[in-house]
Amino acid sequence: MTFHLRGTVLPDGAVRDLWLLGDRITFDRPTGAADTVTIADGGFLLPGLVDAHTHPGADDKSGRPEFVPELFAEQIAAHRESGTTALRFPGLAGEVPSALRDAPDSPRMITAGRWLAWAGLSKSAVFHTVTDDLVAAAVTEAKAHDGWCKLMGDWDFEAAPVPYELLRAVVDGVHATGGRVAVHCQSAEGVLSAARAGVDSIEHGMGMPEQCVALMAAHGTAYVPTLTAFAHSAPRRIEDNARDRLWRAGHRTMIRRVREAYDAGVTVLAGTDSAPFGNVATEVEHLIAAGLPAEAAVGAASWTARAFLGLSGLTEGGLADVTVYDADPRLEPGTLRHPRRIVLRGRVVR
Repeated sequence: MTFHLRGTVLPDGAVRDLWLLGDRITFDRPTGAADTVTIADGGFLLPGLVDAHTHPGADDKSGRPEFVPELFAEQIAAHRESGTTALRFPGLAGEVPSALRDAPDSPRMITAGRWLAWAGLSKSAVFHTVTDDLVAAAVTEAKAHDGWCKLMGDWDFEAAPVPYELLRAVVDGVHATGGRVAVHCQSAEGVLSAARAGVDSIEHGMGMPEQCVALMAAHGTAYVPTLTAFAHSAPRRIEDNARDRLWRAGHRTMIRRVREAYDAGVTVLAGTDSAPFGNVATEVEHLIAAGLPAEAAVGAASWTARAFLGLSGLTEGGLADVTVYDADPRLEPGTLRHPRRIVLRGRVVR
Protein backbone atom coordinates (compact mmCIF):
# COMPACT_ATOMS: atom_id res chain seq x y z
CA MET A 1 0.00 0.00 0.00
CA THR A 2 1.20 3.50 -0.86
CA PHE A 3 0.39 6.35 1.52
CA HIS A 4 -0.18 9.88 0.25
CA LEU A 5 0.04 13.12 2.23
CA ARG A 6 -0.51 16.71 1.19
CA GLY A 7 0.23 19.73 3.33
CA THR A 8 2.67 22.49 4.17
CA VAL A 9 6.06 20.83 4.40
CA LEU A 10 8.38 22.23 7.05
CA PRO A 11 10.81 23.81 7.34
CA ASP A 12 10.58 25.20 3.79
CA GLY A 13 6.88 26.05 4.07
CA ALA A 14 5.85 24.84 0.61
CA VAL A 15 2.53 23.06 0.07
CA ARG A 16 3.41 19.73 -1.49
CA ASP A 17 2.25 16.18 -2.10
CA LEU A 18 4.39 13.34 -0.91
CA TRP A 19 4.05 9.59 -1.13
CA LEU A 20 5.51 6.92 1.12
CA LEU A 21 7.04 3.92 -0.59
CA GLY A 22 7.76 1.68 2.34
CA ASP A 23 10.22 3.57 4.54
CA ARG A 24 11.05 6.19 1.90
CA ILE A 25 9.53 9.46 0.72
CA THR A 26 9.02 10.56 -2.85
CA PHE A 27 7.55 13.76 -4.26
CA ASP A 28 6.81 12.04 -7.57
CA ARG A 29 3.45 10.35 -7.87
CA PRO A 30 4.10 6.60 -8.21
CA THR A 31 2.82 5.04 -11.40
CA GLY A 32 0.44 2.11 -11.25
CA ALA A 33 -0.21 2.51 -7.52
CA ALA A 34 -3.90 1.61 -7.45
CA ASP A 35 -3.86 1.03 -3.70
CA THR A 36 -2.81 4.56 -2.76
CA VAL A 37 -4.47 5.85 0.43
CA THR A 38 -4.48 9.53 1.39
CA ILE A 39 -3.74 9.77 5.12
CA ALA A 40 -3.38 13.56 5.38
CA ASP A 41 -4.90 16.32 3.27
CA GLY A 42 -3.99 19.72 4.64
CA GLY A 43 -2.16 20.78 7.76
CA PHE A 44 1.56 21.01 8.46
CA LEU A 45 3.96 18.14 7.80
CA LEU A 46 7.05 17.87 9.99
CA PRO A 47 9.93 15.43 9.89
CA GLY A 48 9.22 13.11 12.83
CA LEU A 49 10.14 14.62 16.19
CA VAL A 50 13.43 13.82 17.95
CA ASP A 51 14.34 13.66 21.62
CA ALA A 52 18.12 14.06 21.56
CA HIS A 53 18.67 13.23 25.23
CA THR A 54 16.53 10.62 26.96
CA HIS A 55 17.24 7.66 29.25
CA PRO A 56 14.33 5.20 29.11
CA GLY A 57 14.33 1.84 30.82
CA ALA A 58 16.21 2.72 34.02
CA ASP A 59 14.84 1.55 37.35
CA ASP A 60 16.92 3.23 40.05
CA LYS A 61 14.98 2.17 43.12
CA SER A 62 18.03 0.30 44.37
CA GLY A 63 20.19 3.43 44.10
CA ARG A 64 21.94 2.10 41.03
CA PRO A 65 20.18 2.27 37.62
CA GLU A 66 19.11 -1.16 36.40
CA PHE A 67 17.87 -1.69 32.86
CA VAL A 68 14.36 -3.16 32.67
CA PRO A 69 13.34 -4.12 29.10
CA GLU A 70 9.62 -3.96 29.88
CA LEU A 71 10.00 -0.44 31.27
CA PHE A 72 12.12 0.55 28.28
CA ALA A 73 9.42 -0.68 25.89
CA GLU A 74 6.74 1.24 27.79
CA GLN A 75 8.73 4.46 27.79
CA ILE A 76 9.77 4.41 24.13
CA ALA A 77 6.10 3.75 23.31
CA ALA A 78 5.25 6.97 25.15
CA HIS A 79 7.78 8.77 22.98
CA ARG A 80 6.29 7.26 19.84
CA GLU A 81 2.71 8.13 20.75
CA SER A 82 3.72 11.77 21.14
CA GLY A 83 5.08 11.88 17.58
CA THR A 84 8.72 11.39 18.58
CA THR A 85 10.12 9.05 15.97
CA ALA A 86 13.84 9.18 16.79
CA LEU A 87 15.65 8.99 20.11
CA ARG A 88 19.25 9.49 21.14
CA PHE A 89 20.31 7.72 24.31
CA PRO A 90 23.41 9.44 25.75
CA GLY A 91 23.94 6.72 28.30
CA LEU A 92 21.74 3.71 29.10
CA ALA A 93 21.74 1.38 32.06
CA GLY A 94 21.85 -1.62 29.70
CA GLU A 95 21.77 -2.74 26.10
CA VAL A 96 18.68 -2.27 23.97
CA PRO A 97 17.16 -5.71 23.21
CA SER A 98 17.49 -6.37 19.47
CA ALA A 99 13.82 -7.32 19.23
CA LEU A 100 12.84 -3.87 20.46
CA ARG A 101 15.43 -2.05 18.41
CA ASP A 102 14.36 -3.75 15.20
CA ALA A 103 10.61 -3.61 15.83
CA PRO A 104 8.77 -1.77 13.04
CA ASP A 105 6.87 0.36 15.55
CA SER A 106 9.94 1.35 17.60
CA PRO A 107 11.35 4.87 17.21
CA ARG A 108 14.71 5.02 15.51
CA MET A 109 17.41 4.76 18.13
CA ILE A 110 20.88 6.24 18.37
CA THR A 111 22.74 4.77 21.30
CA ALA A 112 25.94 5.79 23.06
CA GLY A 113 26.42 2.76 25.28
CA ARG A 114 27.14 3.11 28.98
CA TRP A 115 27.80 6.26 30.95
CA LEU A 116 31.59 6.35 31.32
CA ALA A 117 33.23 7.89 34.36
CA TRP A 118 36.95 8.47 34.82
CA ALA A 119 38.31 6.71 37.88
CA GLY A 120 39.56 10.04 39.26
CA LEU A 121 36.11 11.58 39.27
CA SER A 122 34.14 12.25 42.43
CA LYS A 123 33.20 9.07 44.28
CA SER A 124 29.55 10.08 43.99
CA ALA A 125 29.73 8.99 40.35
CA VAL A 126 30.29 5.34 41.19
CA PHE A 127 26.93 4.26 39.80
CA HIS A 128 28.37 4.97 36.35
CA THR A 129 30.85 2.67 34.63
CA VAL A 130 34.18 3.70 36.14
CA THR A 131 37.34 3.08 34.13
CA ASP A 132 41.03 3.82 34.45
CA ASP A 133 41.48 3.91 30.66
CA LEU A 134 38.85 6.40 29.56
CA VAL A 135 40.16 6.68 26.00
CA ALA A 136 39.99 2.95 25.30
CA ALA A 137 36.58 2.61 26.95
CA ALA A 138 35.18 5.53 24.95
CA VAL A 139 36.45 4.15 21.66
CA THR A 140 35.00 0.72 22.49
CA GLU A 141 31.56 2.15 23.31
CA ALA A 142 31.46 4.31 20.19
CA LYS A 143 32.40 1.38 17.96
CA ALA A 144 29.92 -0.96 19.63
CA HIS A 145 26.97 1.39 19.35
CA ASP A 146 25.95 4.06 16.86
CA GLY A 147 29.20 5.97 16.72
CA TRP A 148 28.55 7.76 20.02
CA CYS A 149 29.99 7.44 23.50
CA LYS A 150 28.88 9.27 26.65
CA LEU A 151 31.31 10.61 29.25
CA MET A 152 30.76 12.13 32.63
CA GLY A 153 32.85 15.28 32.26
CA ASP A 154 32.21 16.06 35.91
CA TRP A 155 29.80 15.07 38.64
CA ASP A 156 30.24 17.51 41.46
CA PHE A 157 30.28 21.31 41.45
CA GLU A 158 33.22 21.39 43.83
CA ALA A 159 35.27 18.30 42.89
CA ALA A 160 37.72 18.37 40.00
CA PRO A 161 36.31 17.39 36.58
CA VAL A 162 37.98 15.15 34.03
CA PRO A 163 41.29 16.85 33.19
CA TYR A 164 41.33 18.73 29.90
CA GLU A 165 44.28 16.73 28.53
CA LEU A 166 42.45 13.45 29.15
CA LEU A 167 39.23 14.75 27.64
CA ARG A 168 41.12 15.96 24.59
CA ALA A 169 42.71 12.51 24.23
CA VAL A 170 39.26 10.90 24.34
CA VAL A 171 37.93 13.25 21.66
CA ASP A 172 40.95 12.63 19.43
CA GLY A 173 40.72 8.86 19.92
CA VAL A 174 37.00 8.63 19.21
CA HIS A 175 37.15 11.04 16.28
CA ALA A 176 39.94 8.97 14.75
CA THR A 177 37.46 6.07 14.48
CA GLY A 178 34.73 8.29 13.02
CA GLY A 179 32.81 8.44 16.30
CA ARG A 180 31.40 11.27 18.37
CA VAL A 181 31.53 12.21 22.03
CA ALA A 182 28.69 13.45 24.24
CA VAL A 183 29.70 14.84 27.63
CA HIS A 184 27.69 15.48 30.80
CA CYS A 185 28.76 18.81 32.29
CA GLN A 186 27.48 20.80 35.25
CA SER A 187 30.42 22.64 36.81
CA ALA A 188 31.97 25.70 35.19
CA GLU A 189 35.35 24.01 34.97
CA GLY A 190 33.86 20.84 33.55
CA VAL A 191 31.94 22.67 30.81
CA LEU A 192 35.00 24.73 29.90
CA SER A 193 37.17 21.61 29.57
CA ALA A 194 34.57 19.97 27.32
CA ALA A 195 34.22 23.05 25.12
CA ARG A 196 37.99 23.44 24.81
CA ALA A 197 38.37 19.74 23.95
CA GLY A 198 35.92 20.00 21.06
CA VAL A 199 33.40 17.40 22.18
CA ASP A 200 30.48 16.83 19.84
CA SER A 201 27.71 17.66 22.28
CA ILE A 202 27.55 19.24 25.70
CA GLU A 203 24.70 17.87 27.76
CA HIS A 204 23.14 20.17 30.39
CA GLY A 205 25.95 22.74 30.67
CA MET A 206 25.09 24.15 34.09
CA GLY A 207 27.52 26.85 35.13
CA MET A 208 28.72 27.29 31.55
CA PRO A 209 31.23 30.19 31.36
CA GLU A 210 30.47 32.74 28.66
CA GLN A 211 33.68 31.93 26.78
CA CYS A 212 32.36 28.42 26.07
CA VAL A 213 29.89 29.76 23.53
CA ALA A 214 32.60 30.82 21.09
CA LEU A 215 34.48 27.57 21.67
CA MET A 216 31.40 25.50 20.89
CA ALA A 217 30.78 27.48 17.74
CA ALA A 218 34.40 27.05 16.63
CA HIS A 219 34.39 23.27 17.22
CA GLY A 220 30.89 22.56 15.90
CA THR A 221 29.78 21.40 19.34
CA ALA A 222 26.02 21.05 19.81
CA TYR A 223 24.31 22.18 23.00
CA VAL A 224 21.59 20.02 24.59
CA PRO A 225 20.51 21.95 27.71
CA THR A 226 17.68 19.62 28.83
CA LEU A 227 15.85 22.59 30.36
CA THR A 228 12.76 20.52 31.10
CA ALA A 229 14.56 18.42 33.68
CA PHE A 230 16.15 21.39 35.40
CA ALA A 231 12.97 23.46 35.37
CA HIS A 232 11.56 20.62 37.46
CA SER A 233 14.52 20.14 39.79
CA ALA A 234 15.82 23.68 40.33
CA PRO A 235 12.77 24.99 42.24
CA ARG A 236 13.14 22.09 44.67
CA ARG A 237 16.75 23.01 45.46
CA ILE A 238 15.79 25.42 48.21
CA GLU A 239 18.43 24.76 50.85
CA ASP A 240 20.97 27.44 51.69
CA ASN A 241 23.96 25.23 50.96
CA ALA A 242 26.62 25.39 48.26
CA ARG A 243 25.19 22.64 46.07
CA ASP A 244 21.65 23.98 46.01
CA ARG A 245 22.84 27.55 45.40
CA LEU A 246 25.02 26.39 42.53
CA TRP A 247 22.18 24.28 41.14
CA ARG A 248 19.81 27.25 41.04
CA ALA A 249 22.46 29.55 39.59
CA GLY A 250 23.42 26.91 37.04
CA HIS A 251 19.85 26.64 35.84
CA ARG A 252 19.70 30.40 35.29
CA THR A 253 23.00 30.25 33.42
CA MET A 254 21.76 27.48 31.12
CA ILE A 255 18.77 29.60 30.15
CA ARG A 256 21.00 32.57 29.25
CA ARG A 257 23.42 30.46 27.26
CA VAL A 258 20.72 28.96 25.03
CA ARG A 259 20.11 32.19 23.14
CA GLU A 260 23.78 33.20 23.23
CA ALA A 261 24.74 29.83 21.75
CA TYR A 262 22.11 30.08 19.03
CA ASP A 263 23.20 33.61 18.12
CA ALA A 264 26.79 32.37 17.84
CA GLY A 265 25.78 29.63 15.40
CA VAL A 266 25.80 26.72 17.83
CA THR A 267 23.36 23.90 17.08
CA VAL A 268 20.88 23.77 19.96
CA LEU A 269 18.94 20.51 20.34
CA ALA A 270 15.88 19.48 22.33
CA GLY A 271 16.33 16.76 24.93
CA THR A 272 14.18 15.99 27.96
CA ASP A 273 16.56 13.77 29.98
CA SER A 274 14.03 11.98 32.16
CA ALA A 275 10.36 11.35 32.92
CA PRO A 276 7.76 12.05 31.77
CA PHE A 277 8.69 10.41 28.49
CA GLY A 278 7.20 11.65 25.23
CA ASN A 279 7.45 15.22 26.45
CA VAL A 280 9.75 16.91 23.93
CA ALA A 281 7.05 19.52 23.24
CA THR A 282 7.71 20.90 26.72
CA GLU A 283 11.41 21.20 25.94
CA VAL A 284 10.55 23.19 22.82
CA GLU A 285 8.50 25.55 24.98
CA HIS A 286 11.37 25.97 27.44
CA LEU A 287 13.76 26.74 24.59
CA ILE A 288 11.40 29.42 23.32
CA ALA A 289 11.07 30.87 26.82
CA ALA A 290 14.88 30.99 26.95
CA GLY A 291 14.90 33.19 23.86
CA LEU A 292 15.27 30.75 21.00
CA PRO A 293 13.18 31.78 17.98
CA ALA A 294 10.14 29.52 17.70
CA GLU A 295 11.20 28.11 14.35
CA ALA A 296 14.64 27.22 15.70
CA ALA A 297 13.10 25.64 18.80
CA VAL A 298 10.78 23.47 16.71
CA GLY A 299 13.71 22.55 14.49
CA ALA A 300 15.69 21.59 17.59
CA ALA A 301 13.14 18.79 18.06
CA SER A 302 12.72 17.99 14.37
CA TRP A 303 14.68 18.87 11.23
CA THR A 304 17.76 20.34 12.95
CA ALA A 305 18.09 17.39 15.32
CA ARG A 306 17.59 14.90 12.50
CA ALA A 307 20.30 16.54 10.40
CA PHE A 308 22.73 16.56 13.34
CA LEU A 309 22.09 12.87 13.99
CA GLY A 310 22.35 11.85 10.34
CA LEU A 311 18.63 11.31 9.81
CA SER A 312 16.89 12.76 6.78
CA GLY A 313 14.03 15.21 6.82
CA LEU A 314 11.14 15.40 4.37
CA THR A 315 13.30 15.08 1.28
CA GLU A 316 13.23 13.00 -1.87
CA GLY A 317 14.29 9.50 -0.82
CA GLY A 318 14.24 10.50 2.84
CA LEU A 319 13.09 8.37 5.73
CA ALA A 320 9.32 8.07 6.07
CA ASP A 321 8.91 9.67 9.50
CA VAL A 322 6.18 12.32 9.37
CA THR A 323 4.05 14.08 11.95
CA VAL A 324 1.04 16.11 10.84
CA TYR A 325 -0.43 19.04 12.74
CA ASP A 326 -3.52 21.19 12.21
CA ALA A 327 -1.67 24.41 13.08
CA ASP A 328 1.80 25.69 12.28
CA PRO A 329 3.97 24.81 15.31
CA ARG A 330 6.30 27.69 14.48
CA LEU A 331 3.41 30.01 15.30
CA GLU A 332 1.61 27.82 17.83
CA PRO A 333 4.26 25.61 19.50
CA GLY A 334 1.65 24.04 21.76
CA THR A 335 0.26 22.21 18.75
CA LEU A 336 3.22 19.83 19.01
CA ARG A 337 1.30 18.16 21.83
CA HIS A 338 -1.52 17.24 19.46
CA PRO A 339 -0.31 15.47 16.31
CA ARG A 340 -3.17 14.63 13.98
CA ARG A 341 -1.19 11.93 12.20
CA ILE A 342 2.01 10.09 13.11
CA VAL A 343 3.94 8.03 10.59
CA LEU A 344 7.01 6.05 11.68
CA ARG A 345 9.15 4.01 9.30
CA GLY A 346 6.40 4.34 6.72
CA ARG A 347 3.78 2.84 9.04
CA VAL A 348 0.81 4.78 10.39
CA VAL A 349 1.03 4.99 14.18
CA ARG A 350 -1.94 7.32 14.49
